Amino acid sequence: MRAIKVLAPEQRDSAPVADRVVLDANERHRRRIVLVGEKGTKVLLDFEKPVTLRDGDGLVLEDGSLVIVIGRAELLIEVSAQTPLDLVRLAWHIGNRHTDIQFVGNAFRIRCDRVLEEMVKGLGGVAKPVEAPFDSEPAAPHNHHHG
Repeated sequence: MRAIKVLAPEQRDSAPVADRVVLDANERHRRRIVLVGEKGTKVLLDFEKPVTLRDGDGLVLEDGSLVIVIGRAELLIEVSAQTPLDLVRLAWHIGNRHTDIQFVGNAFRIRCDRVLEEMVKGLGGVAKPVEAPFDSEPAAPHNHHHG
């Protein structure tokens, strides 16, 4: 079955759910791939441009049924700080290293990286290991060069 469209959780209606696919963050950024659901449903993803599937998205199949995308839990670092300003400063330092980031409540998450974890702690932040699906912020265009 071919996936013809991706729906965010709030866009899904009462279409029947045929299966679920469990994918980590890297596996959820695709243009073309055959996915196999937990019940064995084979789904062809074949879009013109790469898509980023998020935890909870629904793949609409040609027959109108859905395959739900589940984010596989990954080992991450959750970063928090004493004040909102401190958190913004930490996020700026992480972003300056072109690292993917996911904002959650009054914290943010990054992939495990000992160097970044030590940097966060050195700047006064709290770095706590967590296991959760990783849905990073969409990448901003990056058209400059570092010299």
